[in-house]
Amino acid sequence: MSFATVNWLDVFTRQIYFDVLAESIKYCRAKKGMELYAYCFMPSHVHLIFRSNIDEPDGLLRDFKSFTANKMIETIETNTQESRKEYLLWFFERAAKKKSNTSKYQFWEHHNKLIE
Repeated sequence: MSFATVNWLDVFTRQIYFDVLAESIKYCRAKKGMELYAYCFMPSHVHLIFRSNIDEPDGLLRDFKSFTANKMIETIETNTQESRKEYLLWFFERAAKKKSNTSKYQFWEHHNKLIE
């Protein structure tokens, strides 16, 4: 499974943002039934090889993306070291305005690249 940030923005360029992804993976493994076989965090996207041991990979991925999107927006907004804060938030807000099913910000692209 692969999925990207909106407009393939290079968001994951600081350790604090990679930590959010790692935290989310850890939570999904412990609480959501994720069996993780491999992962690769790139500056603008994520690759995961996983399986859901409760046979709900769509729900697991939805929860992972929702949690990380909210946490990433919060982390960007409160990161005093983030020189690209306004730029990133502007892109996320612009992407959300194009979709009727998002809130103030859209962090992830809505489509995923799934390979079974």
